[in-house]
Amino acid sequence: MLSITSQYLARYRRLAGDRSDTLLPVTGAQRRFVLVRALDPTGRPDLVPMFFAFPSGTIDPERLRAAARRLAARHTALRSRPTVVRGTPVLSVAADPDVGVIRPAAPAPGESPADTLRRALASWDAQGPSLRLFLVHDEERAEDVLAVVLDHAVCDGRSLARIVDELGAAYAEEAAGSLPAPGETQTELTAYREAVLGQLAAEEKAETPEAAAYWADRLRTLHTHAPQPRPARVPEGAKPSGAAQARLPAHDGGVSFPGLLDACRSAARELYGPDRAVPLGYPWGGRPTGAEPVVGCFLNTLVFPVDTGHGHGPGQGPGPGPEATADAWWDDLDRADVPFDAVVAAVRSAGSGWTGGLDGLLTVDDDTRRPPLVLDGVEGREVHVDGRPVRGPFAVSVTQGAEIRLRMVWDRAVLDDETAHRAFDALTHALRPSDRTVR
Repeated sequence: MLSITSQYLARYRRLAGDRSDTLLPVTGAQRRFVLVRALDPTGRPDLVPMFFAFPSGTIDPERLRAAARRLAARHTALRSRPTVVRGTPVLSVAADPDVGVIRPAAPAPGESPADTLRRALASWDAQGPSLRLFLVHDEERAEDVLAVVLDHAVCDGRSLARIVDELGAAYAEEAAGSLPAPGETQTELTAYREAVLGQLAAEEKAETPEAAAYWADRLRTLHTHAPQPRPARVPEGAKPSGAAQARLPAHDGGVSFPGLLDACRSAARELYGPDRAVPLGYPWGGRPTGAEPVVGCFLNTLVFPVDTGHGHGPGQGPGPGPEATADAWWDDLDRADVPFDAVVAAVRSAGSGWTGGLDGLLTVDDDTRRPPLVLDGVEGREVHVDGRPVRGPFAVSVTQGAEIRLRMVWDRAVLDDETAHRAFDALTHALRPSDRTVR
């Protein structure tokens, strides 16, 4: 029987025919985002927004628009739109990068700049460009807040630093109206297509019966433990999601990834109770070996079955222990190229009731890979706009550097604030230097 990747490639080739420059294949990671959106009753895409505050009057909107168009023209993924054609996920490539600087409608009385941006992102039209810029004036702080927003299906976290850097560089260019030459654009498109085909080849090779058996056994105890979303749980007038953040001291080079996974066990135990195997998703991977460093979405979503153990207090409890967590994680990485939908299919075929839902998400970043956005010599201050809808019940993001910046957001239709804050306290307790056992 053909693997899921092989079946996808066969369908894509029949569909694209001689349109391979306008309909491109998608990676397994992109396929997941496109299919999740298709199953969402609202058609809501996963968005990756970055927010930067500049002193009022710093930003020239027309110059910024020209810079954004040049950026999108140079990267196939950024001038493409994820779509599904006859049941097959693809990227539809636009000839002209239609990127503008959007000024949302005038705020209602009492509406803050953050409210305005939340409203603008909530109205995202999936038929529009995958890269969009929103500009909102903050009169109280005498600042302009710029939101650089991408459809997650065209960009993973490893591309963000490059996008920020190149947007600033394009803004500094003098030839405001110029776009890359057609030959340059075609060369990048070819490199992008080859990178995607290389990723799909790796995924096709990874989909072996042995790998399917491994994931079926590894994840067979999974169930989705979060309660079903109920809008009635959200207090009247409250935002759809809650957020908490903390800054912790970093010692000995920070916390290892298995250490972060083990710490998430403490949060999951507070949220869902002891003696559970909670599906926690995290991005992993990279561009295929030998591929050009194109911008796009190449990070697969891996699933870690977080054993919540019995627990006797925040950050404590027998559980499997950090060494067992690390050993299991290394074994998982040996099969990290198996795409998410193939993993779910393998687990389902083994009789599991798990349908692929994730009870939590973990993302990790390096502070050195998050350069500021600089426009004409002025450095933007990165800010957060909380309260936006989140895809999963809860998500943890960790930025490591001179200190550990920890954030957790949760869906209030799924989790109440009191429980979520208790889980965040358990997470921060587990990550304090005195409590670490994995370096």
